[in-house]
Amino acid sequence: RYLNQLKEDDSLCRQAQTSGTFYLFHNLSPFLQKVGKKYLVPQVSAAEMRRVLEKFPEAEQWMEKSVLIGCSDELRPRFVLDLGGLDKSVIESELQGSFTDLRKALFVVDMEDSPLLASAQSLLRWHDSHQYCSRTGQPTQKNPAGSKRVCHASGVTYYPQMSPVVITLVSDGSRCLLARQPSFPPGMFTALSGFCDMGENVEEAVWREVAEEVGLEVESLSYSASQHWPFPSSCLMIACHALVAAQRAEISIDSLELEEARWFGLEEIVEGLKRQPSSSKQDDGSILPWFPPKQAIAHQLIREWLQQQSA
Repeated sequence: RYLNQLKEDDSLCRQAQTSGTFYLFHNLSPFLQKVGKKYLVPQVSAAEMRRVLEKFPEAEQWMEKSVLIGCSDELRPRFVLDLGGLDKSVIESELQGSFTDLRKALFVVDMEDSPLLASAQSLLRWHDSHQYCSRTGQPTQKNPAGSKRVCHASGVTYYPQMSPVVITLVSDGSRCLLARQPSFPPGMFTALSGFCDMGENVEEAVWREVAEEVGLEVESLSYSASQHWPFPSSCLMIACHALVAAQRAEISIDSLELEEARWFGLEEIVEGLKRQPSSSKQDDGSILPWFPPKQAIAHQLIREWLQQQSA
C-alpha cells in the first residue's frame, strides 16, 4: 500500500527520493561491486548519491530522473537511476565497482538480485523508448515515481507494459526437445519460445510456436510457472510443458528461426545440467551441449522434466 502511495502522490515520492536508496545503471548496464568471489548489487544512499553527483556540475537535477523500483520490508523506498550521460569511470572510482553488461550480471549475482536487475533495466528501457507520444509526437513527462508518462498535448497517459512470451519444453514421453538460435553462445540449447500473437491465448500460442519452429503437433500441455525476462525487451515468460506423440516426433525445423533442434535423452540431460559453458569445448574443437543457468526459467522446465522422468 505504501508503494502505491509513492506512485500516486508526487510530493510524497519526491520526499522519498531524499531518503531512499538507489541502484545505479550506466546506459542500461547495472553497477556491481566484487567482494571476494561474489558480485554484489549495492544500494547507494541518497546522501552518497548526492556526493557522487557533485562531481558533475551538470548533474544537479539527475536524482529526479530516478524511477521507483520498490521498497524494503522497513518501507525504505528504492529507486533506480541511469547515469548514462555521465563519465562512468568517475562513478566507478568513487563507488569502487563497475558497470556490467546485464546478461553477464544476471548470472553472477545472487538469485534474489537477478529479478531486481531485470525489472530495473526494463523500466529504464521503457522510459527511454517512450519519451515521445505516439499520437502527437510531443514529449511525454515522467511522474516522479516513473510509474507512468503523460503527453500533456493530448492527455494520453502511458504505463509500462510487458509482452507475453510462451516458453515450452516439448517431450515425446521419454525424450525432451531443445533447440538453439544462431545468436546463442556456442553449445547452448534451450526450450522453444515465442511471442504470443494478438488475440491468442497461451494454449494457442504454444500449439502455433511448436508447429512453426519444429513441425510437431502438441497433443497436451500443462502450465509450469512464469518469470519476468528483460530480453529482447520486457517480457513475461509463461513456461509450459508440451507432449507430442512419440510416433510423430520427427523434427522439421524452421531454419529462419533455429540453427538446430534435437531430442535429448535422460542421460544427456543429466550430463548437460552438470556442464558449464567453460567446460563444454572438447580437445578436437567440438562443443558439448549445455543448458541455461538456474536463474532462467528454461532451467526450471528442464529440471521438472528430469524429475518427472526419475519418478
